Amino acid sequence: MLRWNSLVSLGDSFTEGMDDPGPGDSYVGWADRLAGMIAQRAPEFRYANLAVRGKMLQEIIDDQVPLAMSLKPDLVTFCGGGNDIMLPNSDPDALAEVYEVAVAELRSTGCDVVIFTGFDTRSTPLLRSIRGKVAIYNTHLWSIAERYHCRMVDLWAMHPLHDRRAWSEDRLHLSPEGHQRVALKAAEVLGLIDDQSWNEPWPALQQTDWVTQRKADLKWAREHVVPWIGRTLRGESMGDGLAPKRPELLPMARCSDESHVVN
Repeated sequence: MLRWNSLVSLGDSFTEGMDDPGPGDSYVGWADRLAGMIAQRAPEFRYANLAVRGKMLQEIIDDQVPLAMSLKPDLVTFCGGGNDIMLPNSDPDALAEVYEVAVAELRSTGCDVVIFTGFDTRSTPLLRSIRGKVAIYNTHLWSIAERYHCRMVDLWAMHPLHDRRAWSEDRLHLSPEGHQRVALKAAEVLGLIDDQSWNEPWPALQQTDWVTQRKADLKWAREHVVPWIGRTLRGESMGDGLAPKRPELLPMARCSDESHVVN
């Protein structure tokens, strides 16, 4: 018998599920997939996903944490700070202090909390420059997890995520297969599975030549990085005006509606 009958997921685009397409204009993502796995083991299970793309850490804390606490779930997943870290003037030490206050508030309700390290950006052009800040932030997150007895999903150490097939075209959001890997890793952390299926090797991939790869990098920067910088400078976000996709604790759909769920 599982100890969790309810899950609330908090965060930004990573937890909302971009770019893992679902019905209509919605996204699935690792959190929905994980919720489906829990629901198959807990008949009374309910799930809410409050994550909204583009949100900064303080916005997640201000908008999502109080609502999550009011829902009184057994389990919370909390990931934030990635959008902040990408800003040139961001301070990972200060971000971690804000993050810790939110974790303390969540844990004070008695729920279990799962947190996530940041990704290792060494394989992504331009984002390599923030790798040191991500590492500092991660060090703080590990300490927070220990102090507040949180479970940790170590995205930094997930080597399968260094493969470009784990990422969508924008290289900022996971592909469906990338979300699947994270869902399986989270399931392992929660003790739902006892294998390392998230770590299965990718099929062999034909290598592209240097010139082709550089052209692809330039195209990516022009189509995805430059627009992101522009939105940031204007104080805009992809999530402006958007509501959470699952704002209430509701039972998970069954059977055909869960065809996207990873077993």
